[in-house]
Amino acid sequence: MSEKKVIYCGSGKKMNEKWLKATINLAKFKDHVQEYKGTKFLKLNINIKDEEDQYGKDVSISIDTWQPDDAEPEQPQEEVTDDLPF
Repeated sequence: MSEKKVIYCGSGKKMNEKWLKATINLAKFKDHVQEYKGTKFLKLNINIKDEEDQYGKDVSISIDTWQPDDAEPEQPQEEVTDDLPF
């Protein structure tokens, strides 16, 4: 399995236990917008860093580029027996 390049699109600051403040670069989204049932959306990974970076940011935001495999899921095989039901 090959590693995909991480596409960082923003950063932020953890303000308290329940609140993150972030800035996102919209120009990085254009090739990653997905559509489902007529609604457009973007999947993001939001990570809390262990330490602040040189700009005081402790939140990292990247685009989630994971795609499911194109292979169809394997269907379970029914067990065939020669037993009669009576």
